[in-house]
Amino acid sequence: MDNLSKQENAVAAIRVSSVKQGTQGDSPEAQKEQIEQFAKSHNINIKKFFIFLESASKEEQPVQEAIDYCKSPKNDIQIFIIKSIDRFTRGGSYLYDHLKMQLEKKHVKLIDIYGVIGTQQVNTLEHLGISFDWSVYSPTKKAEILEAERAKDEMRDIMSRMIGAEIRYARMGYWVRKSPFGYMNEKIETPNGKRTILKPEPTESQWVIKMFELRCRGNLNDHQIVEEINNLGFKTRVEIVRDHKDRTKIIKEKGGNPLNIKGFWRYIQNSIYAGVSMEKWTKDKRVKAQYSGLVSIETFNKANRGKVIISEENGEVKIYQRPAPEYLLKKGVRNPDFPYKRVVMCPQCARPLFGSASRGRLGKYYPAYHCNKRGHYFRVSKDKLEKTVEKFVKNINLPQNYIDALVTTITTEWDKRHTETNKDQVNIDTRIAELKTQAKLSFDKIKFLTSEVAIKYMEQDLVKAENEIAQLLVEKEKAIQHQPTDIRIVMAYIKYFLEHMDDLLLGGSDPMNKASYFGVLFDKAPTYEEIDSGTAEMAQCVALNELFVHSHNNWAAQQGFEPRLPGSEPGVLPLNYRADTYILPRSR
Repeated sequence: MDNLSKQENAVAAIRVSSVKQGTQGDSPEAQKEQIEQFAKSHNINIKKFFIFLESASKEEQPVQEAIDYCKSPKNDIQIFIIKSIDRFTRGGSYLYDHLKMQLEKKHVKLIDIYGVIGTQQVNTLEHLGISFDWSVYSPTKKAEILEAERAKDEMRDIMSRMIGAEIRYARMGYWVRKSPFGYMNEKIETPNGKRTILKPEPTESQWVIKMFELRCRGNLNDHQIVEEINNLGFKTRVEIVRDHKDRTKIIKEKGGNPLNIKGFWRYIQNSIYAGVSMEKWTKDKRVKAQYSGLVSIETFNKANRGKVIISEENGEVKIYQRPAPEYLLKKGVRNPDFPYKRVVMCPQCARPLFGSASRGRLGKYYPAYHCNKRGHYFRVSKDKLEKTVEKFVKNINLPQNYIDALVTTITTEWDKRHTETNKDQVNIDTRIAELKTQAKLSFDKIKFLTSEVAIKYMEQDLVKAENEIAQLLVEKEKAIQHQPTDIRIVMAYIKYFLEHMDDLLLGGSDPMNKASYFGVLFDKAPTYEEIDSGTAEMAQCVALNELFVHSHNNWAAQQGFEPRLPGSEPGVLPLNYRADTYILPRSR
């Protein structure tokens, strides 16, 4: 680049790949000296330096802050200086071009001190006095793109070597990350070269060891142990928090807090304190570390009291975790242990009941539906409520005239739609016959043709007709295979369930489905008192459920039973409709 007659303003971007490189090495200072010497020799005034201590391989590029600064007209920037393209970005040609285009739109030139990025623009139509966006290009563009891709390849190679080595060493039992609480990193000579292991941190390790010792004694509960450790002066490790955009700036310090009960549980269950490591680089497998733990495996197992157990089997380290008891698992709204809690309401506030199991003095659990969080108290045992529901259901009877009318209506509608389906199949047969006739005529015509062109077109018509016939035959076969079950057989099942509502509402194997079927019977959700007295208002049978048209699930297979009808054998009739399709919806 030639000396500039008029001094131009510039910003300079300096980037190093890590905070460690920037805070412990001299890379930023070296880059700054080189850029300052370059600017002085080319009569450029550097208004501001941007220093970035983070990788440029990320999607969110660190130099974007400097580019945004150049975009502002008030800053009056004409040049953006970098040491080299790999200091600008390692994201490859796409990100390089994207970043550079932002500068070009604001007429800011990007230059490097090695001269790879040229500022000359060539117009292929300059001799005609015309220019287009496509006719103006940079002769160094190809070299810049190649350099951007080379920087990305170099980053990939560096990361592959570094991360690959760390993965191997992690699987061998060495430590490759920041030291956990109670430990400190130490490099030692090993058969695998100079590697990092963990050794006890003088102060923190004593607190961790004390946690395990007190837990093993068994004379203090966990809260008392936490209090005892805090009395010994426990404080969490103090860590520095740096600014996300400027890693040289320290925002705050965090940590230095006393031990709490959740933190205590995390320490006690962390196998690293027994010399056993596990992380994603070991594919979540336990690895015996190349260093001793703060406590023995026996002490670790004893302190965890069977909740977490480390064992060595055939030279492999394994950890077993005791699953949480069922009563502690979160069941959510759909809890099969208490299926009626959203169906039967509280008799005092008419709101949904809760369901839980309370433990008695002897450790036995008593499941019940209750309402005790709304200013009043109501409780009924699970067994009693469900027996009340069962008693109520067994007294349900639908009028015979309604059952007959429903069966007639469904059968009539079915016959109507089945007739339309048969018409479609007849149309397919008719179309196949027409195509076969057309194909035969084409074949006969070919015998009398002498022109190669005419024969070619006739052959194409013949192949087209054959392909269409093959496609129609496939559609016909599919239609035959999906022939629905005889509606009268299906209606026999429906009629059976309507006449024996208790089989439908109580005979299934899924408690959540049984509760749902029961809820459909009512205009509004009944209270326990209404069910118990048998006065709940039943839903009026006034309309056919529109789901009948759309539902095609095998209900009998889902429920796990098929009722035997007179003259039929069990298990031989496939049902293609859900039973709840035929129960009428609640009034809206």
